[in-house]
Amino acid sequence: MSRTIQVTFDAHDPEALSRFWADAMGYVVPPPPGREVAPGQDPFEAWHAFLAEVGVPESEWGSASAAEDPDGDGPRLFFQRVPEGKTAKNRVHLDLRTAPGLEGEERMAALEAEAVRLVALGATRVERHEPAPPMTAGHIWMADPEGNEFCLD
Repeated sequence: MSRTIQVTFDAHDPEALSRFWADAMGYVVPPPPGREVAPGQDPFEAWHAFLAEVGVPESEWGSASAAEDPDGDGPRLFFQRVPEGKTAKNRVHLDLRTAPGLEGEERMAALEAEAVRLVALGATRVERHEPAPPMTAGHIWMADPEGNEFCLD
């Protein structure tokens, strides 16, 4: 029997990191239980109102967040507040498949365009790896706003 997965990130600011990854992947921040978020409404405003209504202390708001594939195909991303910062390179990272089927300069141009978009959202560009057929098609190594590594592939 296969299993579904959730990818969990330890974070300093779970709301900000979930917003980044939702934008990066075309995901959405889910609404609070039993609520809907109107188009254009900030989902975190809805969450804060919900948490206030159910009596969660304001100091706990933002201690966790999520991002989900609106089509239900990809894994759910969960972000939880932890006191310590990131101290070493990730042993597992995400590859964002942003140029499927493309090769050579066309592929690298698509990766570069996505890198520019993600940098504008708060990512950091780390290193470009050129294509080296037949073993690698090339990729760009990036880091999210809290330093978690990922690749544009």
